[in-house]
Amino acid sequence: MNMLDNALGVHQQALSVRSRRMELLGLNIANSDTPNFKAKDVDFKSVLQATQSSSLSITNKGHVPLTASGSPDGEMYRIPFDTSFDGNTVEMNVEQAKFGQAAADYQATLNILENRIGGIRKALRGD
Repeated sequence: MNMLDNALGVHQQALSVRSRRMELLGLNIANSDTPNFKAKDVDFKSVLQATQSSSLSITNKGHVPLTASGSPDGEMYRIPFDTSFDGNTVEMNVEQAKFGQAAADYQATLNILENRIGGIRKALRGD
Protein backbone atom coordinates (compact mmCIF):
# COMPACT_ATOMS: atom_id res chain seq x y z
CA MET A 1 0.00 0.00 0.00
CA ASN A 2 3.00 2.30 0.50
CA MET A 3 3.57 2.33 -3.28
CA LEU A 4 0.04 3.64 -3.80
CA ASP A 5 0.56 6.31 -1.15
CA ASN A 6 3.75 7.41 -2.91
CA ALA A 7 1.95 7.52 -6.27
CA LEU A 8 -0.89 9.68 -4.97
CA GLY A 9 1.44 11.95 -3.03
CA VAL A 10 0.20 14.69 -0.77
CA HIS A 11 -3.04 15.04 -2.73
CA GLN A 12 -4.66 12.24 -0.75
CA GLN A 13 -4.28 14.19 2.51
CA ALA A 14 -5.12 17.46 0.77
CA LEU A 15 -8.46 16.05 -0.36
CA SER A 16 -9.48 15.15 3.19
CA VAL A 17 -8.44 18.58 4.52
CA ARG A 18 -10.34 20.32 1.73
CA SER A 19 -13.39 18.17 2.47
CA ARG A 20 -13.27 19.12 6.16
CA ARG A 21 -12.96 22.80 5.21
CA MET A 22 -16.05 22.61 3.00
CA GLU A 23 -17.97 20.98 5.87
CA LEU A 24 -17.01 23.82 8.22
CA LEU A 25 -17.89 26.51 5.69
CA GLY A 26 -21.26 24.84 5.06
CA LEU A 27 -21.84 24.70 8.82
CA ASN A 28 -21.02 28.41 9.05
CA ILE A 29 -23.54 29.23 6.30
CA ALA A 30 -26.20 27.04 7.91
CA ASN A 31 -25.76 28.82 11.25
CA SER A 32 -25.64 32.38 9.93
CA ASP A 33 -28.72 33.32 12.00
CA THR A 34 -27.77 31.42 15.17
CA PRO A 35 -26.99 33.81 18.05
CA ASN A 36 -23.45 33.55 19.45
CA PHE A 37 -22.33 31.12 16.72
CA LYS A 38 -18.62 31.53 15.98
CA ALA A 39 -17.51 30.98 12.38
CA LYS A 40 -14.67 28.49 11.90
CA ASP A 41 -12.28 27.77 9.08
CA VAL A 42 -9.36 25.42 8.45
CA ASP A 43 -5.84 26.71 7.99
CA PHE A 44 -5.02 24.44 5.05
CA LYS A 45 -1.33 25.32 4.91
CA SER A 46 -0.59 24.57 8.57
CA VAL A 47 -2.52 21.28 8.53
CA LEU A 48 -0.71 20.08 5.44
CA GLN A 49 2.66 21.09 6.90
CA ALA A 50 1.83 19.26 10.12
CA THR A 51 0.87 16.17 8.12
CA GLN A 52 4.12 16.24 6.20
CA SER A 53 6.32 17.01 9.22
CA SER A 54 4.70 14.29 11.36
CA SER A 55 6.88 11.78 9.53
CA LEU A 56 10.00 13.60 10.72
CA SER A 57 11.61 12.39 13.90
CA ILE A 58 14.06 13.89 16.34
CA THR A 59 17.48 12.27 15.89
CA ASN A 60 19.25 14.16 18.64
CA LYS A 61 17.98 15.20 22.05
CA GLY A 62 19.24 18.73 21.36
CA HIS A 63 16.94 19.15 18.37
CA VAL A 64 13.83 21.25 18.74
CA PRO A 65 10.61 19.30 18.07
CA LEU A 66 8.27 20.55 15.38
CA THR A 67 4.91 21.66 16.71
CA ALA A 68 1.91 22.88 14.81
CA SER A 69 0.17 25.98 16.10
CA GLY A 70 -3.54 25.90 16.77
CA SER A 71 -5.68 22.81 17.03
CA PRO A 72 -4.44 19.51 15.56
CA ASP A 73 -7.10 19.51 12.86
CA GLY A 74 -6.35 23.12 11.88
CA GLU A 75 -9.71 24.57 12.92
CA MET A 76 -9.57 28.24 13.81
CA TYR A 77 -12.23 30.79 14.67
CA ARG A 78 -12.63 33.48 12.07
CA ILE A 79 -12.32 37.13 13.09
CA PRO A 80 -15.22 39.05 11.52
CA PHE A 81 -14.85 42.29 9.58
CA ASP A 82 -18.06 43.68 11.11
CA THR A 83 -19.35 42.66 14.51
CA SER A 84 -22.96 41.63 14.92
CA PHE A 85 -25.23 42.50 17.84
CA ASP A 86 -26.16 38.88 18.59
CA GLY A 87 -22.54 37.65 18.85
CA ASN A 88 -22.65 35.70 15.57
CA THR A 89 -19.40 36.02 13.60
CA VAL A 90 -20.71 34.56 10.32
CA GLU A 91 -20.64 37.01 7.42
CA MET A 92 -22.61 35.50 4.54
CA ASN A 93 -20.76 37.25 1.73
CA VAL A 94 -17.39 36.14 3.10
CA GLU A 95 -18.59 32.59 3.74
CA GLN A 96 -20.10 32.24 0.27
CA ALA A 97 -16.92 33.51 -1.38
CA LYS A 98 -14.75 31.17 0.67
CA PHE A 99 -17.08 28.24 -0.03
CA GLY A 100 -16.88 28.90 -3.78
CA GLN A 101 -13.09 29.03 -3.63
CA ALA A 102 -12.98 25.87 -1.49
CA ALA A 103 -15.21 24.05 -3.97
CA ALA A 104 -12.90 25.02 -6.85
CA ASP A 105 -9.85 23.88 -4.85
CA TYR A 106 -11.56 20.59 -4.01
CA GLN A 107 -12.39 19.99 -7.67
CA ALA A 108 -8.80 20.77 -8.71
CA THR A 109 -7.46 18.26 -6.18
CA LEU A 110 -9.94 15.66 -7.44
CA ASN A 111 -8.77 16.26 -11.01
CA ILE A 112 -5.13 15.80 -9.99
CA LEU A 113 -5.95 12.54 -8.23
CA GLU A 114 -8.00 11.36 -11.20
CA ASN A 115 -5.06 11.99 -13.52
CA ARG A 116 -2.67 10.16 -11.20
CA ILE A 117 -5.00 7.16 -10.90
CA GLY A 118 -5.49 7.16 -14.68
CA GLY A 119 -1.72 7.08 -15.15
CA ILE A 120 -1.38 4.16 -12.74
CA ARG A 121 -4.21 2.34 -14.53
CA LYS A 122 -2.48 2.83 -17.91
CA ALA A 123 0.82 1.59 -16.50
CA LEU A 124 -0.82 -1.54 -15.11
CA ARG A 125 -2.57 -2.29 -18.42
CA GLY A 126 0.62 -1.63 -20.41
CA ASP A 127 -0.85 1.16 -22.55
